[in-house]
Amino acid sequence: MRKLTPFDRSAQTTPRLITARAIHTVDADATTATALLTDRGRIVAIGSLAECEQAAERAGLRPERVDLGDAVVVPGFVDAHAHPLMFGQMMTWVDCGPEKAGSIPEIVALLSAAAAEAPAGRPVRGYGYEQRNLAEKRHPTRFELDEVARDREVYLMNASGHGGVVNSYTLDLNGVDRDTPNPDGGEFFRDAGGELTGELSDAACNILTGVHGVKIGHHGPNFHLADEPEEHLRQLDAATQRFLAGGVTSIGDCQVTRREFDMYLRLAEAGRLELRVSMYLLSHLLDEALEMGLVGQFGNAHLSFAGIKFYADGTLGGWTAYFPDGYVGDPCRTGQLYHEPADYAALIAKAHAAGLQTATHAQSPTAIEMVVSAIEAALAAHPDADARHRIEHCGLPTPEQIERMAASGIRPVNQTQHYFNWGEGVEEAIGTPGERFNPLGEFERAGVPMTISSDAPVAEPIPLEAIQTAVTRVTRRGHKLGSDDLRISAAAALRAHTYEGAVSIGREDDLGSLEVGKYADFVVLSDDPLSVAGVDIAQIAVRETWVDGERRYRA
Repeated sequence: MRKLTPFDRSAQTTPRLITARAIHTVDADATTATALLTDRGRIVAIGSLAECEQAAERAGLRPERVDLGDAVVVPGFVDAHAHPLMFGQMMTWVDCGPEKAGSIPEIVALLSAAAAEAPAGRPVRGYGYEQRNLAEKRHPTRFELDEVARDREVYLMNASGHGGVVNSYTLDLNGVDRDTPNPDGGEFFRDAGGELTGELSDAACNILTGVHGVKIGHHGPNFHLADEPEEHLRQLDAATQRFLAGGVTSIGDCQVTRREFDMYLRLAEAGRLELRVSMYLLSHLLDEALEMGLVGQFGNAHLSFAGIKFYADGTLGGWTAYFPDGYVGDPCRTGQLYHEPADYAALIAKAHAAGLQTATHAQSPTAIEMVVSAIEAALAAHPDADARHRIEHCGLPTPEQIERMAASGIRPVNQTQHYFNWGEGVEEAIGTPGERFNPLGEFERAGVPMTISSDAPVAEPIPLEAIQTAVTRVTRRGHKLGSDDLRISAAAALRAHTYEGAVSIGREDDLGSLEVGKYADFVVLSDDPLSVAGVDIAQIAVRETWVDGERRYRA
């Protein structure tokens, strides 16, 4: 039996008085201070230097002085929707994103080089391609990946995370041929002649997970590929450092199975869980969670259970979001709903009646309608003014749906970096309605609180890039997506990635703003995101990241 290893005690043993050019509290009054007093991981005082000195004297503290000079301090960023272990795992894969490869031959070359270096039989895995960013404007095929290797598995994950392409060996190994039926919640894609192309989506990715991998059925995309526990631990450790480098201090892990839970416990036991993590169990575990009595948030300051994650449809990036009339770019594709509406409504009703927060991935208007209607019905049966049910991504809600979200207290959790990286592709997929993708300005005017997150590894956890995109709606390639009234201010975007993120994971009493009594989680920036030009926000450097009153990252 392993003994209990507490991991929520603050490591801060020396009180500190921290000064900077500006300290944005992101509290209700949007206060700007110049000094911050911390002790044992908590904020003791905030305001002017004189006020903090007086507070230290009253408390009998003799703080260490930390002068940050011309830096600007903001609350630690809350990344309310991310997949840390998957992010860390993909850091060990081959980066085939747009900065590494602009064509299919370039992808094949990258994967081939990795195959040449890998031990015999070890799978080759790549990630990050977005077919509309490639010169060929299409997915690679299994025949092109056969050029990488014919004696081992080759898997190239789409940037969306909801599928990708495999080589012929992978299909043969798993007995998948042109007559194999599609699994519930997934697809083996075929060409006009019925031949497998090698592209697969969502539940079809179960063929990659192996005997010991996680299987989630039709409840969502399966990207839980198994590695040895020690390798997973290194991956999660590496991901943690990347989040800290971006200024992220708290995460909502929105894809938790036994794999993730085990790794968090191991990391905590080793004293290396430096971030705060709120876990959302996948919906295929709902009955098990209820059987164990998980009917509300529990945990400690660093690791907690927050709720249940559902999927309504797929992704716009991978063209698996549900558009029943087909995609403009491919009218034969409609995407999919993961559940029949009645079945989904029953799941939401069960979770809500037990007091659980739900977070549902939904992109298309049809999928969002299924979610909003189910939540409305659950609230009608069991009223709760603070249920905080979430819609993840919430890409294209109708104006009428947004009004209903406001009335029901439904919180959208958006990822502006999705359209920073491939916003043009949304328009190519569904036409001009795609200009409204992530309509933050409409949410703001309707009184719907917004949360911004990364969805890492779909995007790098770089909150300042996400904030810049919310302010400008300009993509990586310089294309402006939609009208100006879809943009929000820098102050609103900063709040969406700090305080509102904390509200979305149920942690606003402790996190999300710099106020007396809250945890001393903050980020030290080289410039002020509230005063520089919008297009320059992402150029601001993260100098330091502090968690629990201790410096956890320094550039």
